[in-house]
Amino acid sequence: MIFLKDRNYALGIVPFMKIKAILLSIFCVSSQSAVIHAETAGLTFRGKAGPGQAKHVVLIAGDEEYRSEDVMPMLGKVLSQRHGFNCTVLFSVSSDGVIDPNAQASLTHPQALDSADAIIMLIRFRKWSDEAMKHFDDAMERGVPVIGLRTSTHAFQLTDASKFKRYNNFGKDVLGEKWVSHWGKHKVEATRGVVEAANAADPILRGVSDVFGDSDVYEAAPPADAKILMRGQVLAGMYADDAPANYSKKRADGQEQPINEPMMPIAWTRELKKNSGKTQKVFCTTMGAATDMASEGLRRLVVNGVYWSLGMPVPAKADVTPIGEFKPLMYGNNVFHRNVKPSSHALGAASK
Repeated sequence: MIFLKDRNYALGIVPFMKIKAILLSIFCVSSQSAVIHAETAGLTFRGKAGPGQAKHVVLIAGDEEYRSEDVMPMLGKVLSQRHGFNCTVLFSVSSDGVIDPNAQASLTHPQALDSADAIIMLIRFRKWSDEAMKHFDDAMERGVPVIGLRTSTHAFQLTDASKFKRYNNFGKDVLGEKWVSHWGKHKVEATRGVVEAANAADPILRGVSDVFGDSDVYEAAPPADAKILMRGQVLAGMYADDAPANYSKKRADGQEQPINEPMMPIAWTRELKKNSGKTQKVFCTTMGAATDMASEGLRRLVVNGVYWSLGMPVPAKADVTPIGEFKPLMYGNNVFHRNVKPSSHALGAASK
């Protein structure tokens, strides 16, 4: 409402410049609201022609260290533009819509989970509201397939007041392992992926080779129902051609073993029976730092996991070429790109 205070306004004689200023002000407020809404609504990539058409993959970024905010847009673009999946990427953002991995309570547009056919997640110690958790819980109860990367083994740190605090055990209960320890030395010893010979014919491994990541191997002991696809060879340095490490170390159970005998599992699948009678397919890899995703083999492993989880034929050699430039930051706390909004990752957006 505009109040007319003086004689000219009362007569309806409103100076043109005043009208222009008023309209400009209204436009700016409306535009700002639209931008804020866009930044809290998630980032969407419409699928091109491909086998994934009509399938909706929701990718969730939210960890403080391994640059999930770089990983998930890259994967969303590959899945949508190379394979036809509709993709929505959700982020942790600050109050002004800027991506902030440290905003543990934030999740943009959790409603996207209501139509998810599959979920890819790289999150750590999130403290989402009950409202956001309800959307996640509903997806889990529907048996939506889950692809969990790296720190998703310790995805949540919900308070006792949360109705969903049981998800603090999400890693162990769903993915098959919780946070245990850095088995390889953090930022000192990298990881070489070694296919589990007994399961080499698994479709998720189709076309996968030369998996390498400069993040370290996690200690992991998936349950008996897990099918181990790949193990992580701890290297004596941070490069793909470094020799295997050679020393002994105690596991969490107190038993000592050579660091690579046996090697720790780094990728496995599970199939969980839900109360509804549905089977939920789960693929977990403890790799997944943004710098790990420079490995074509690892990108293909994750993309193949999406196909498998949805019951779709896995391509002989899935195209996992990044769309545009992919130059991930080295992992570390508080080293993320500043002043970046979800829309900065849109197709055709200028590089950060």
